[in-house]
This record gives sequence, structure tokens and C-alpha cells, in this order.
Amino acid sequence: MSKNLPKEKTADDWHLAARATLSTVPFVGGAAVELFNRLLAPPIERRREAWLNNLADRLSKLEQAGRLNIGDLNENDEFVTTVMRASQVAVRNHQKEKIVALSNAVLNTALGDMPECSVREMFIGFVDEFTVWHMRILGALAAADSDAQDRPRVETSVRLITDRAVSMLQTLRKQRAVAEIAVQDLCQRRLLFWNREGLVTYIRPDTTQVTELGRDFLHFITEPKENV
Repeated sequence: MSKNLPKEKTADDWHLAARATLSTVPFVGGAAVELFNRLLAPPIERRREAWLNNLADRLSKLEQAGRLNIGDLNENDEFVTTVMRASQVAVRNHQKEKIVALSNAVLNTALGDMPECSVREMFIGFVDEFTVWHMRILGALAAADSDAQDRPRVETSVRLITDRAVSMLQTLRKQRAVAEIAVQDLCQRRLLFWNREGLVTYIRPDTTQVTELGRDFLHFITEPKENV
């Protein structure tokens, strides 16, 4: 089944480029290249193999459920591009939450449940750039805004949004500075409603904090729902 997946070249290309660079550095010879081969090449290859095997397994399960035909994906350029871009990010990461988010993005693309191409590329870039705390904070705020379409939006300060996020995620209470940086990033990417001047001094419980773009991002990296 894995033969139906596009073959990812990125890790190999990076490996060859690194070897070539080492070979051109004065006083660095075969020993350095050999050290690189022994220390870095095997884990890079293991990551890539684990990523593609998991992806193949999840796609196979969707096919068995009758939700897609894997043979059709070879001709789907948007799917192939998403797999290649997601694979580049996945090989560079070890955090399970990021890898699962990327895998979900590929599955949603395979199912045709995806945003426009440029937005899709932006979202994969967000997974690469963000920490897991960015995604946890956005997810927690979105969960609190489950009926967001019926709520007025609120534009408030980064400080107050951080207060709300920290109150939801207990493990952030001793890392408020980290939380505030993450919230600032999410605001600047227009995934959260905010106001630079912080004119609003209180967040009412019947308001929504996550923008439509933020909800679209979360939907893209969330496991596809089963057919009802």
C-alpha cells in the first residue's frame, strides 16, 4: 500500500547536502562525514520511515471504511504537495502532537476537506513554527467557544487572553511568560481576536476569542470525523 504514497526526498537531499558541506570545510575530512553518517543519518531515516508508515496505515483505514480510494491520490496534485510539505516538517520534529497534527492535515486533504492551497500551506507552516503550547492554547480557547457562531466576538489585550488560557491549562500556571508569548503569536497571526491597546478590560463568558481563520486551522489539523 505504501507504494501509492509519493516518495519523500527531502531528508535524503538534506543528508547529501550536509555531507557535501562537511567535505568542503578545511581540515574536516572523512572522519567528520563518517561521524555525521553514524549519528544523524539513521535517526533521520527512522523518523521518515515511521512517519510514512503511520500515514500509510491511517490512509489504508480510511480506504477500508470506504471514504477514499488510495489509487486516486496519485493523480491528486494537492494531496501530493501536502504530503511532501508535511513530511518536511514531520522529519524535523519529534513531538507527537505536531506529528499527529500534520498527519491529520494530510488525511483531511485526502478526503477533500481542506482550505484553499495558499491557506493550506500557511497552516502547515504554522504547525512548523508554533510550539505545542500554541496549539494547546488555541484548542482550549476554541473548546470554550464551541458555539462561537452565536456569540459576539471580543477584542481584548494579550494579557487578558493569557489569563484566560492559563486558567484553562493548569500546566501553564508556572510558565506564564511562555503562555503570553504564544498568545501574542496567535494574535499576530489573526487566529485570535485582540486589541493592541487592550481597551476591553474584562472577557465576558458569552463572547468568542477564536477567529474564523483560527477555527479553520484547528479543523485542518484535527482528526477527520467519522461518517455519520
